[in-house]
Amino acid sequence: MTFIEDRRALVKMAHMYYEEGATQSQIAQEMGVSRSLISKYLAKAKEQGIVEIIIHDDIIHPFRQLEMKVERAYSIREVVCIPSFGGESSKSRLGAAAAKYLLRVMQDGQTIGVSSGTTLFEVAKAMTSNQAFPSVRFVPLVGGMGNERVDIHANHIVAALAGQLHAEYELLHTPVMVDSKEAKEVFKRQTSIKRVFDIAAEADIAIVGIGGTPEHSTMVQSYLGLEHQGYFTDQDVAGDICYNFINEDGHVSEDTWNERIIAFELEKLKELPLVIGVASGKEKVKAIKAALKGKLVDVLITDEDTASALLEQV
Repeated sequence: MTFIEDRRALVKMAHMYYEEGATQSQIAQEMGVSRSLISKYLAKAKEQGIVEIIIHDDIIHPFRQLEMKVERAYSIREVVCIPSFGGESSKSRLGAAAAKYLLRVMQDGQTIGVSSGTTLFEVAKAMTSNQAFPSVRFVPLVGGMGNERVDIHANHIVAALAGQLHAEYELLHTPVMVDSKEAKEVFKRQTSIKRVFDIAAEADIAIVGIGGTPEHSTMVQSYLGLEHQGYFTDQDVAGDICYNFINEDGHVSEDTWNERIIAFELEKLKELPLVIGVASGKEKVKAIKAALKGKLVDVLITDEDTASALLEQV
């Protein structure tokens, strides 16, 4: 019997290494073999089932299994779940999780596109870092002048993010919605507006909210009020990204709202290297599913209840 086939010897080495904290050199000296063989013997102990390593991620990270199931179900790069609390508390915690994730993946010198809305406002509020990013540039992905809350405009959010990180930012001086499709084309040809969208098209990262159906949209209520039904002829409208309303397949819906909004195009959004979607809530499950189906986001930051609902609808 060779040494590596001696299970008693393998058990002893495993105990010394994993239980007693002995180094491989110490084990080699006691067992009378060269140090270079110890790693092979320890690997053999795992192969034979003598050693079983268990990662207790259910304690440290209780939602990892849920995240993996959503990742596999929708073929998405990464899902980040937080506990479900409901109300404004959940939205602020979601913003904090998104801010933490953005800090993990961003690098100085990058350009980051940012949409608008209450959830992205919470991301800006939660953003804090001891590290400065003087060469990062934040750029708005949507227009923002109108009667809705100023603090949820993309311009306000990019300025707040840049202020917290000592970074640079661009401003997009245009409303979300104009009077006609023709007016939209005129606006988008303006040098200052075209310049911002050209910068956005070269962004390394985009972080966007995912809005629900029109009746749940802050922006729609602000611009259209109770008359919004007449603007959405596509009965499959599931929600919006960057105020582009999408159908259940994640494609831009054919309605007069989309013809008149000034926002980053979703086909260009899909071309960016990393798009982070941030959203939760039962009223947004349909929209999130559509965004995932349409491959509009690469990373989803959501809560436990929303992730579970997404699995029920696969």
